[in-house]
Amino acid sequence: MMWDDLARRAFGFGGPDIEEAPTAERPGNGKLKLGLALGGGAARGWSHIGVMRVLQREGIVPDVIAGSSVGAVVGGCYAMGKLDEIEAFTRSLTKRRVMGLLDFHISGSGLIGGDRLRRLLERDLGRTRVEDMPIRFAAIATELGTGHEIWLTRGPLVTAMRSSYALPGILDPVRFGGRWLMDGALVNPIPVTAARALGADIVVCVNLNSDIRLRGTVIQSHGADDVSEAMVPAAEGRRWGLFPSREPALRAPHRPSDAPGIAAVMIDAFNITQDRIARARLAGDPPDVMIAPKLAAIGLFEFHRAAECIELGEQAAERALPDFREAVRHAAEVGVQI
Repeated sequence: MMWDDLARRAFGFGGPDIEEAPTAERPGNGKLKLGLALGGGAARGWSHIGVMRVLQREGIVPDVIAGSSVGAVVGGCYAMGKLDEIEAFTRSLTKRRVMGLLDFHISGSGLIGGDRLRRLLERDLGRTRVEDMPIRFAAIATELGTGHEIWLTRGPLVTAMRSSYALPGILDPVRFGGRWLMDGALVNPIPVTAARALGADIVVCVNLNSDIRLRGTVIQSHGADDVSEAMVPAAEGRRWGLFPSREPALRAPHRPSDAPGIAAVMIDAFNITQDRIARARLAGDPPDVMIAPKLAAIGLFEFHRAAECIELGEQAAERALPDFREAVRHAAEVGVQI
């Protein structure tokens, strides 16, 4: 059976020759529902745009989108027909413009207030509410204090997006529905589970961190045989005020010249956390198809590299198309009501 025939039967869509895209609601017709789980990954998330472009070209329209962090932003814009706008915005970003969008402050719960970013989203999305969107949508957030995983399926779309990407320490948490919320990638970086729970029969996920070279293992025995790591001259210790000048040379902590800076520590901590949580969650509820852009060379906060990210997303989606078609064939063969 040809791919277009299978796609029409299973999902109600086919290749690029299909003139009309299907509606998100297909009550009672027994069609399979396609879900997208768009992962978090800060600037790497612009690759979601490239993925969506390939799906558009193939005539593939999702019924459900669940997004964490930047995945919620791109997914929400796509669902509202604003993919062109967000792509134009990302491609216009330079280092200078990125800095101009960051409203730094010292009185909040993070370094950045986020009002400038909010106004940009509101310009294109207005007062759209999640429950009124043409595609079923959920933004994933984390509740401050409890660590609850929160699926935002009602309320203002822009506020839901902001809650989902409020990276702790960087952006202020967002008050939404009586809860203080922060980045959803802390608890569910690739929300396959949410997409299934919202009704998806086949889930395609986009993993932004699969190419990040963090495959940690367990070092079962580690220590230091040379105590010199913990030693500094007495003069150094006195300079830091660690002991009185009359004391002899003693051990004192110091910052080695090769110690990582705060930015490197934060980025590595984020990468490690995302890798470990994502692997655990995907092992428990694997997607039917994974799209994995090769983003190791893109820094978390290199938002000005959108063109590269979009191209890498397109390449990854192209590579995954045979797997997607095979998943559809398998669903048809096992007797899905279509």
